[in-house]
Amino acid sequence: MTTHSFAGQVAICGIGATEFSKKSGRSELRLAVEAVKAAIDDAGIAPEQVNGMVTYSSDTNPDTDIARSLGIGELTFFSRIHYGGGAACGTIQQAALAVDAGVADYVVCYRAFNERSGNRFGAGVQGRAPLPNAENAHLGAYIPVGLLTPASWVAMAAQRYLHVNGATTEDLGRVAVADRKHAATNPKAWFYEQPITLEEHQASRWIVDPLRLLDCCQETDGAQAIVVTTRERAADLPNMPVVIEAAAQGSGKGQDMMTSYYRDDLLGLPEMSVVARQLWETSGMGPADMDAAILYDHFTPYVLYQLEELGFCEKGEAKDFVRDGRIELGGELPINLHGGQLGEAYLHGMNGIAEAVRQVRRTAVNQVEGLERIVVTAGTGVPTSGLVLSSGS
Repeated sequence: MTTHSFAGQVAICGIGATEFSKKSGRSELRLAVEAVKAAIDDAGIAPEQVNGMVTYSSDTNPDTDIARSLGIGELTFFSRIHYGGGAACGTIQQAALAVDAGVADYVVCYRAFNERSGNRFGAGVQGRAPLPNAENAHLGAYIPVGLLTPASWVAMAAQRYLHVNGATTEDLGRVAVADRKHAATNPKAWFYEQPITLEEHQASRWIVDPLRLLDCCQETDGAQAIVVTTRERAADLPNMPVVIEAAAQGSGKGQDMMTSYYRDDLLGLPEMSVVARQLWETSGMGPADMDAAILYDHFTPYVLYQLEELGFCEKGEAKDFVRDGRIELGGELPINLHGGQLGEAYLHGMNGIAEAVRQVRRTAVNQVEGLERIVVTAGTGVPTSGLVLSSGS
């Protein structure tokens, strides 16, 4: 039985973000400072009360630069996690561990970048310098055959998933349609007032078969920050504490970065299975207890995988689960109510955590009525992480 001592004892007390755009017109550091300040203000604390900071790989903003810019002062805890978007929920786990252990009082988790106007992560790895390191040695097996981009890496596995399970690209499209439906009513979303139909999804151009343009997340300029403290401290702050019932990281057997092709099959995400087991055991909850889900949607196929790995349906049945509006607001398991990374913004999952906080606070634009508990996941195809958040009641 998995148990984590911080579970139920720590809480999210503040969230803050910049606008989400395609050309921010300012540096990544300024974006980070703006989002962190907004989160600290939302928490109702002073900058000098923050003494911990966590981010994850690909973020260019040193915690010390942000601290100096905001007058945060001394830091007693700082951490940076590897594996890009897979680390999103892991930042919250790091913060929870720190405040539960008394290493820090208030920890800010942050993500900021100009991914559209600056370094575009989706462009691929073909331009990398041929340095003699492990990552390039790994990519050397894939670059010569044209597997250059995240889309191509996911497509390799997705094609097998569709073939074996009898799913179609229309099933992928239902995820995109749900996300864009939610984005269309979210004024903060890039695709606000721009829903799509399944027919429009099917008509969008191919990127890498079986992925169409509307199966792939967007590129975003922006920043998001989240403040974590003990549940006891959070109770005295202005906003409702959002209790961290569970937080977990996971890496599966035979794990590679987006290219775990040598496992026994390509029909699952073992890293998410590792996370799911910890989330459910630690929280004492299960899929049936969740009122909604924020599922990492960099590419639509991996949303289907996650529904299965988290236990919302059996293996191979996600194609049926996503039909008939089940994952839309008002459905059995509404997902990505902010619009997800397909519809709101691609902040490597950090904006999804913020949406989960709004849902528990009951301040979301697309609010799930009576929501008490929500599960959040981070990037898949890589070592990943997840959360269960609740009102604590």
